[in-house]
Amino acid sequence: MPKHLVIVESPAKARTLSKFLGKDYMVEASIGHIRDLPSSAAEIPEKYKSEKWSRLGVDISNDFDPLYVIPHDKKKQVQKLKALLKTADHLYLATDEDREGEAISWHLMEALKPGKKVSRLVFHEITKQAILEALENTRDIDLNLVQAQETRRVLDRLYGYQISPLLWKKIAPRLSAGRVQSVTIRLVVDREKDRSAFVESEYWDLKGMFQTTSQEVFPAALREVGGKKVAAGKDFDPYTGKLKGSKLIQFDQNAVEKLKSQLETASWSVDDVVSKPVKQYPSPPFTTSSLQQQAGGRLGMSARETMRVAQSLYENGFITYMRTDSVALAKG
Repeated sequence: MPKHLVIVESPAKARTLSKFLGKDYMVEASIGHIRDLPSSAAEIPEKYKSEKWSRLGVDISNDFDPLYVIPHDKKKQVQKLKALLKTADHLYLATDEDREGEAISWHLMEALKPGKKVSRLVFHEITKQAILEALENTRDIDLNLVQAQETRRVLDRLYGYQISPLLWKKIAPRLSAGRVQSVTIRLVVDREKDRSAFVESEYWDLKGMFQTTSQEVFPAALREVGGKKVAAGKDFDPYTGKLKGSKLIQFDQNAVEKLKSQLETASWSVDDVVSKPVKQYPSPPFTTSSLQQQAGGRLGMSARETMRVAQSLYENGFITYMRTDSVALAKG
């Protein structure tokens, strides 16, 4: 009979780990979070319903103490994990090594109350060698990560939970706001103020094609006139549209056309040649965010469509796990 219970987050990962570990291991998924703040009045325990803060699920008068409950759709999975734990001597918590994953492990401890040996199992690639090495190097739950996630979740509830109803009334029903969305709204408003105050600026530059005595042709751009630098796009303030410095020449169309006619009949010589080494590096591996950005910009794909295609590629073995911000790759 198996003596070790390993709990991961997703059923797909559970199936993969089962192939690597022997018959002495049971591998089961938590299927994400198994505890959270109450999402409705029905989930609030009876003894807390009379409290003023119960709707928020955070006791703001008692050091912002959160009220955690097991959602209705997770109770069956929690009961399954408890039943499996009764037959195990050792519990391995193998959730992801990030704030959310660490919090899930902590919530599993709180909900299951194992009463037996518990180890935090961490690995960064789903290979047999990585899993076996992780079993030899377990650790305790990192409470700093747990508290970071808890703070994030409480802020979501205190800010977003109260802003969302306003969105339903003013914009559309079933929209959700959180501490990130609240800050985003502020950024959008500030950016719109900058846009309204923006002053359009016109600038022109000159580029020429030159030919050497050996008939080699090369392009060149006008950089300075009379010791003053010719203004380019980067020389304008992106928030106001105004020129950043007074020691710059800003050409309009008439001025640049006049200069062009003068330069077309001028004599030219090469005063200096400077060579500089240039290094070019390959693009970094995709993270979840950069993958979605590139797919949206180049292919016009939505974030949901991008992740659906990526999931299919991952399941068929064409790419590594894509729901991560880590760019670490296996040496093998």
